[in-house]
Amino acid sequence: MTSTIVFDPLIPMVLLAVVALVALAAVVLAVIRGLQGWALRGLAMLVVIAALSGPSFQQEDRAPLTDIVIMLEDSSASQKLSDRATQSTDAADALAAQIQGRANTELRRVTVPDGAGDTGTLLMTALGDALAEEPRARIAGILAISDGRIHDADLPVDLPAPMHLLMTGKETDWDRRLSVRNAPAFAIIGEPVTLTLRIDDMGAAPTDGGLARLDISVDGEEPQSFRVPVGQDLDLPVTLPHGGRNVIRFSLPEAPGELTDRNNAALIQMNGVRDRLRVLLVSGEPHQGGRTWRNLLKSDSSVDLVHFTILRPPEKQDGVPVDELSLIAFPTRELFMEKIEDFDLIIFDRYKRRGILPSLYLENVANYVRQGGAVLVAAGADFTSADSIFRSPLGEVLPATPSARVIEEPYLPIVSDLGQRHPVTTDLPGRGDWGRWLRQIDVTAPQGTVVMTGQDDRPLLVLNRVDEGRVALLASDHAWLWNRGYEGGGPQLELLRRLAHWMMKEPELEEEALTATAEGQTMRIIRRTLGETVPPVTVTTPDGSTVTIPLTQSAPGVFEGIFEGPEIGLYRLENADQVTVIGLGPAAPKEFVETIASGDTMAPILAAMRGGVARIEDGLPRIREVRSGRPAAGRGWIGLTPRNAYETRDVRQTPILPGWLVLLLSAALIVAAWLREGRRS
Repeated sequence: MTSTIVFDPLIPMVLLAVVALVALAAVVLAVIRGLQGWALRGLAMLVVIAALSGPSFQQEDRAPLTDIVIMLEDSSASQKLSDRATQSTDAADALAAQIQGRANTELRRVTVPDGAGDTGTLLMTALGDALAEEPRARIAGILAISDGRIHDADLPVDLPAPMHLLMTGKETDWDRRLSVRNAPAFAIIGEPVTLTLRIDDMGAAPTDGGLARLDISVDGEEPQSFRVPVGQDLDLPVTLPHGGRNVIRFSLPEAPGELTDRNNAALIQMNGVRDRLRVLLVSGEPHQGGRTWRNLLKSDSSVDLVHFTILRPPEKQDGVPVDELSLIAFPTRELFMEKIEDFDLIIFDRYKRRGILPSLYLENVANYVRQGGAVLVAAGADFTSADSIFRSPLGEVLPATPSARVIEEPYLPIVSDLGQRHPVTTDLPGRGDWGRWLRQIDVTAPQGTVVMTGQDDRPLLVLNRVDEGRVALLASDHAWLWNRGYEGGGPQLELLRRLAHWMMKEPELEEEALTATAEGQTMRIIRRTLGETVPPVTVTTPDGSTVTIPLTQSAPGVFEGIFEGPEIGLYRLENADQVTVIGLGPAAPKEFVETIASGDTMAPILAAMRGGVARIEDGLPRIREVRSGRPAAGRGWIGLTPRNAYETRDVRQTPILPGWLVLLLSAALIVAAWLREGRRS
C-alpha cells in the first residue's frame, strides 16, 4: 500500500494561474492601502485556489512484478566447432539455475539458429523479436551465449537493460581459411582471367606464414597440387576449357589442430563464353535466298563474318583468267590452308566446284571437321551435279549422299520423331502453320540424325558428328520462302540460328547433355537425350556417399529430377556416359569466414548499456545487482539492473478540501478580515 497527494484542477491550469495572479494583486493592493485584514484576505484566496487545484489523498494497492532476464543461446553452425556446443549448453544451464534462484526474477531462453540462406547468425534480430514480446520496463538484463561472430550487428536495437556476452571458444583456437576474390560470373573461352586467392591463418596458429598445399580441380577432374605462401595474395591466371558452366574447386588439406576444414575449400562457377564467333561463308551461284545466311550472321553482333561469292558461272567463256575475276586477290590459300583453324563454322551455300578452290583446300576443310571444326552445306540443284561438292574430298565427311534427283514439287517441312527431341528443332514456333517449300534435293544413306523430312518422308535436314567435329546438310535451297512469308512463312531465322549455334557447340543446344541448376540447397537436374528413356542419375555428395535420383519426362527429349543437397559443397552427377558437377551453397559460407571467437563485433552493442564480455573458458561470472547507468560488468562478475516494476490492483482517492470545508474556511477568513478592518475604523 502506497500513499501520495495528487492534484486534479477543476479549471484549466491557465485559468487557475490567472485567478492566482488576480488574488495576489488584490493582496498587494490591500497591503498598499494599509488594510489590517490583508493577511486574512490572502488566506481566504489561498483556500479558494487550493480548492480549485483539486488536491486528493491517493492510496494504491500495488503488486510487485518479477524482473525478466533474456538469455540468447547461439546454435549456429560456428557454435558446433570444437567443444563450443558443450560449453554453450553447460553455461546456459548453470546461468539459468543462478537466475531462477534469484527472488523476483524470470528467465526467457531464446535459441538463435542459422539464418535463412547464407545470412549467418542473426542474433540481434532474434533479440529484437524477443524484446517485442516483453514489457521493456521489466527487462533487467540480456545474456548472449555465443562465439561473438554475429552478422546483424548493425541492426538498431534499443536496449532497455545491460547486455553481456558469454563467449565460447578457447584462447588456443586457430583456423586456416582459403578465400577467392574477384571471381567473375563469365569469362572468355581461351583467354586467361586472373583470380586472387589468399590463405590466412587465424587465431593462435602454430606457425606464422610458410607454405601450404593448394589443390585445384576443374569440373571434378583429378586435382593438381601446388605449394603456395600463407598470408599473401596470390594472383592465379585461369583459362576456361569449354563453353557453358565451368566449376573450379580450390581446396587445402586439413591441418592438424585447426578448428574446421569447412573453410578450406572454395567453389567457383564461371560460364565460358566466346568473345567472337568467326564464320566463313562461301556462296556459289546467286539465288533468291542467297542473302539469307549473310543477313542472319550479320544480324548477330557476336559473329565475325568472312563472306565471298563465286559469281562466274562455268558456262561463261569470255577468256578472262580465274585469278583476274576479283577486283582484289582473294586470300583463298590463307583462309583454307593457314587460318582455317581460326573459324568456328564454315558454310557452303549452293557451292559447287569451279576450279577456284583446289581439292587440296577442300581436303583441308574435311580435316578441319575431323579435328573439331564445323561445316554446314545448304544444298541446291548443284549438289546433284558432276561438279557437286560431294564429289570432292569434303564428301567423305558429309552426312548423306545425293541421288542425282531434284524434286521440284511443293512439300511441307516436317520435324521428325528424333527432331522433336533434338534441341535444334524441338518446339520451333508456329508449328502446324508453316508454309511449303518448292524444291528438295533427294539424298540417301543418311548418317547421324535426320531432324527434318520433306517430300515422301525424305531426309531434309541431317546432322552428324565426325570425330571431334560436326557437319550438317540442309537438302534444299528454299528456306528463304519462310522468310518471305510464302503461305504464312515459318521460323526460318530461328531454325538457322539454332543450327549454326549447335554446330558451334553451344552447350544449350547439345542433344545429349546432363545439366543442373541450384537454388539454395535444391538442385534441379535436367537430362536431354534423343533416347526414349534414361536411367536414374547417380549423385555423389561432398562426403563421398552416393544417392540415386529417378528422372521423369517433362518434355520430348527432356527428363528432370529434384534433389535436396544435405550440405554445401561439390556434387558429381552421372547418367550413362554424361557427367557433370555443380556446387551447392555459397563459395564461402558466412558462418565459416570468421571462426575464431571474438567480442569485437558486439563491443559497440554491449557498450551502449555498459555491459561486458566474459569468456566461458575462464569460468562463469557471478551475477550482481547494479543501478541503472552504473558499470554493469567487471572482473569475474556481470550485473543485472532491478526494475522494481509493479502492477496496480486498486486506487482510492479522498478529497483533501471538500466543498463544505472550503466554503466554511473562506467565509470565516473573509468575515474575520472584515471585522478586523471594521474595528480599526
